[in-house]
Amino acid sequence: METKVVKIDTPKDANLILGQTHFIKSVEDLYEAIVNSNPNIKFGIGFVEASGDCLIRHTGNDEELEKAAAEQAYKIGAGHTFIIFLRNGYPINVLNAIKMVPEVCRIFTATANPTEVIIAETDQGKGLLGVIDGSKPKGIEDENKIKERKEFLRKIGYKQG
Repeated sequence: METKVVKIDTPKDANLILGQTHFIKSVEDLYEAIVNSNPNIKFGIGFVEASGDCLIRHTGNDEELEKAAAEQAYKIGAGHTFIIFLRNGYPINVLNAIKMVPEVCRIFTATANPTEVIIAETDQGKGLLGVIDGSKPKGIEDENKIKERKEFLRKIGYKQG
């Protein structure tokens, strides 16, 4: 077995969701989950088919994001993984709907941070072991940083009061 680190090239001003699912119809079900949650969101989906034709299946409502998702899914190459790139919305706007898709097994990350994927490769194929999301911690928040966090969440409308 060989382990590799794959750096995800996220399109500018996009967020990503990376997960694992188990069926070819997932690509269409993920599409429906996203548009039914937020019809204004722009997105692309890439899905790594793990049997049959073993193709990268893809869809979306934004050509650039769809192409990027297909390319990054191919680069990851781990069976039954999917990657979604989003604009005009955030993962928090669609994540619960995605988790409710019956074929979705797990979500590895939902982020706008620089992301690396840890892959294991055997003679049979590739598997996703984990994700490195963002940077190492630089410390522990103090009272000023707690105040900044709370103010920021209220400023962008995710908390009241």
